[in-house]
Amino acid sequence: MFWKIFIVFTALLGTIIPAMGIPTANITSNDPHETSNLQAGERYVFAHFMVGIVENYHLTDWITDMTTAQSIGIDAFALNCASIDKYTPTQLALAYEAAQQVNFKVFISFDFAYWSNGDTAKITAYMQQYANHPAQMQYKGGALVSTFVGDSFNWTPVKQGTSHAIHAVPNLQDPAAASSNSQRGADGAFSWYAWPTDGGNSIVNRPMDTVWDERYVRALGTGTYMAPVSPWFATHFNSKNWVFICENLPTLRWEEMLSIKPSLVEIISWNDYGESHYIGPYSANHSDDGSSQWAKGMPHDAWRDLYKPYIAAYKAGANKPTIEKDGLVYWYRPTPKGVTCPEDPMPAPHGFNMLGDSIFVATMLTSPATLIVKSGSNAPVRVEVGAGIVTSTAPMGLGGQVFEVVRDGKTVLSGRGGLDVKDRTKFYNFNVFVGGV
Repeated sequence: MFWKIFIVFTALLGTIIPAMGIPTANITSNDPHETSNLQAGERYVFAHFMVGIVENYHLTDWITDMTTAQSIGIDAFALNCASIDKYTPTQLALAYEAAQQVNFKVFISFDFAYWSNGDTAKITAYMQQYANHPAQMQYKGGALVSTFVGDSFNWTPVKQGTSHAIHAVPNLQDPAAASSNSQRGADGAFSWYAWPTDGGNSIVNRPMDTVWDERYVRALGTGTYMAPVSPWFATHFNSKNWVFICENLPTLRWEEMLSIKPSLVEIISWNDYGESHYIGPYSANHSDDGSSQWAKGMPHDAWRDLYKPYIAAYKAGANKPTIEKDGLVYWYRPTPKGVTCPEDPMPAPHGFNMLGDSIFVATMLTSPATLIVKSGSNAPVRVEVGAGIVTSTAPMGLGGQVFEVVRDGKTVLSGRGGLDVKDRTKFYNFNVFVGGV
């Protein structure tokens, strides 16, 4: 369902961004330490959850997802929901019930690709129903609520019509609009810029930086900034067909969070298979909008192992994660970027030529060691890596992928990748296979 969101989102941005004056060029990276510690207070981590694809969820499905999220330190799901889905009330009720059972938290993220400024009464009714629920995420004395877009929605009448206090942190596309947003009852802002971009869905050929984060923090002042973290972005619908520069995001973006220390972090996403940035399990009970073409059989579960020490470090206010047990996490695409797919009715995704043909490995080590990557028929690549989390790369080779970590002449980790790299495929797939040793 999320692909529908971006049809509207992309169309909106085409007119909104120029009107707002969001910069689309000449963005330069500033020192990420400049904003360090400006967002003081207790820190929480959430995950964006697409309610629109779980029409068939039962209470047990919600409990499974929530306990899995809890195991790595996630505090709550941001429940992205649409006004048009008849099952939204049912699934929200199940989500709140499940969260209460397992001592998890949830909050609603109204998807304004479907909601409108005229839906104040309906939104108020939802907030009145759930703001004081035992499973509702509370922050700074109010029930947390967020959005996808919906920049111009006025939260003041919602607050007036809800008997419990509300802390509204909507998605704000232009950080410069923070002051006018606060006049509409918002208490902060959530950024969607989790990938390298000059604004909207523009694709830029540079690593992820903290320019947008810094703008939000400065514009919000003492307001709440909810920063986005995402490990990937690749999609291949006929309505949207692109890939962002995201290959080192699984670790780079968290390192940026440990530097700027925002009030809140929202992971994008738990289960948005359509955009390939899910970190949750591939659920059997989700509805398929066509994303199974690139998401089925492409697990991302090991990213949760990688995220866990980063989440703990972020909450502790630390500058780097603590590793207590050796491990590694790898990710790579199923084919080289230059593969051709004559049977695919669509071209390769926009931005694909900016990617490299590499195997990515994040070592999580208690002390220095040597990483050895054998990619297909390529010669083994040896990399000396230090303690902690270090991301290394090796040239992609066709065939099996083998990983080994050696310390003091002894192999401490070894394993084979769960997917062989091939030189042909029916459909373009710029998602990644993620695994661990």
